[in-house]
Amino acid sequence: MVNECPTASRTDPCRTSRDTIPAARGFVENSFYSGLTPTEFFFHTMGGREGLVDTAVKTAETGYLQRRLVKSLEDLVLHYDMTVRNATGEVVQFEYGSDSLDPSYMEAADRPVNLARVLLDVRAHSQHQYDYHQDEEPLDGDGIMLAAEETLALDDFKNCPQEFKTELLTFLQSIADKVRRLRARYASCGPVARQLERLTLTQLVRFVRVCHDKYQRSIIEPGTAVGALAAQSIGEPGTQMTLKTFHFAGVASMNITQGVPRVKEIINASKNISTPIITAELVQPHDQEFARRVKGRIEKTTLGEITTYIEEVYLPNSCFLLVRLDAERIRLLCLEVNVHSIVYSICTSKLKIKPSNIEVVSEWAVRVYAARGKSGGGWLNLALQQLARQLPDVVVQGLPKVSRAVIAQDDSGHIRYKLCVEGDGLRDVMATYGVDGTKTTSNNILEVYHTLGIEAAVSTIISEIQGVMAGHGMAVDRRHVALLSAQMCARGEVLGITRYGLARMKDSVLNLASFEKTADHLFDAAYYGQRDSIEGVSECIILGVPANIGTGVMQLLHRHEQTTGTTGTTGTAGTTGTAGTTGTTDPPPCAARQLLFDRPDFHTSIWE
Repeated sequence: MVNECPTASRTDPCRTSRDTIPAARGFVENSFYSGLTPTEFFFHTMGGREGLVDTAVKTAETGYLQRRLVKSLEDLVLHYDMTVRNATGEVVQFEYGSDSLDPSYMEAADRPVNLARVLLDVRAHSQHQYDYHQDEEPLDGDGIMLAAEETLALDDFKNCPQEFKTELLTFLQSIADKVRRLRARYASCGPVARQLERLTLTQLVRFVRVCHDKYQRSIIEPGTAVGALAAQSIGEPGTQMTLKTFHFAGVASMNITQGVPRVKEIINASKNISTPIITAELVQPHDQEFARRVKGRIEKTTLGEITTYIEEVYLPNSCFLLVRLDAERIRLLCLEVNVHSIVYSICTSKLKIKPSNIEVVSEWAVRVYAARGKSGGGWLNLALQQLARQLPDVVVQGLPKVSRAVIAQDDSGHIRYKLCVEGDGLRDVMATYGVDGTKTTSNNILEVYHTLGIEAAVSTIISEIQGVMAGHGMAVDRRHVALLSAQMCARGEVLGITRYGLARMKDSVLNLASFEKTADHLFDAAYYGQRDSIEGVSECIILGVPANIGTGVMQLLHRHEQTTGTTGTTGTAGTTGTAGTTGTTDPPPCAARQLLFDRPDFHTSIWE
């Protein structure tokens, strides 16, 4: 009979110890209409209080997060050479979002044109409006591709980038293949088969022109405050996130921090994150036995986990520890260890046991002799007992930094196996035999930076922020996230959006003083005689100067024409000569020009 405290493992005094019914664990069965029991009322109050506290804390967290984002990104502007630069003229992105497109013009999946929708729209317009020709023959599969290639070869489309043309041709290729399949399937139906997926030459040309016009319209304008837009676009969805949420990384036993705490970790560039996970793809992803063997190579396995017993043996002339290995457990865990590798692990561990003190008895047994103390008069039994306590913690296989590894199964299509490794050590995991190092990722940004470099860190920041947003059902345009990651890594190292990271990103005294530690920055600047060139947004606002952002980016250089005056004629009248006066004549008045936006050729309809 175990003598335990009567109040242990109880949620309230009305329950017995270790009661497992739903009501004892907080389940509320009744409604407010039917009436809550006192216990239900208590648990319901607990849940409501937690929700209120969570909302209050989340508001403060996300507000401070957005302020830091705005402060670090506020001076990023798109210049006329289509590069994104900060206030001092340093290039942050050579091409905004890698395609120079405005996120506000995106239609579907961060793309400027929803091709399928535009094609349906063109077909609908041609059937109900003025240009519907009943007698126009629909194009077949080969005709669609030929007409598309000839249309895109015209001079009107020479400014269109090759990537957009390729995407357009790929979409039309799928339409052409669909037309071929339908005509082959319903060939016996006569002329009616030609009207399935009907696409005429007029419709095709109009479709290509509308797509081209939409693309040209979606190119971002110079002077756009892309930094402030990115900060708002990332900060605003943060207010919709919950504070404490966990997402299961493919397996139910391993959870990953999500929500506001995860975004804080990413933006702060934290060195030690709460749940570091390495996702390791396998060379043979369809073989479960292979995945078990690779897991055994990665997961830390100690001697105590694979031994049946570690026994102290005292004989008249000697004493030692007898270590008996568990062969069945080693086989089940698919470990690649034997008695000799275990002896090597014991000798190279921190116990400092000499190889002469270890004796291999059989294939599954080892004797370990204790060494006497340094003075020579130590007690052998004490040394043996200390050794018996320390031996089970000796790592015999796996990576010391990896606490555990779990085999995750991907059921999309074919069954694929991958490893979710909990802990750090990306470099060692990538170097493990059986792991596909080119597809192995980690959610620890600083570890990725130290292992794979700055470009890999940029990609990891983008994927991690988008993953957190997608987990809460929110979509942020990748161009905003890419700009944030480019700013964090623009100096060649990963800098967090904190007071320390900002001090290394920016040189302006007034900018740093307007963020945090105002007095410290101003005192240091006065002591060391620092200069501020007043180029950023915050400094310009403080001094009331127009900022170099938006229309302030454009600068006009006016060349004054040098007007030289005409010299007057010197005349003679009789004998008395009168000197003519030398003067300057006024320049002729400039002719009034037609305003640029009054020209009708700049206001063409996309349907013409």
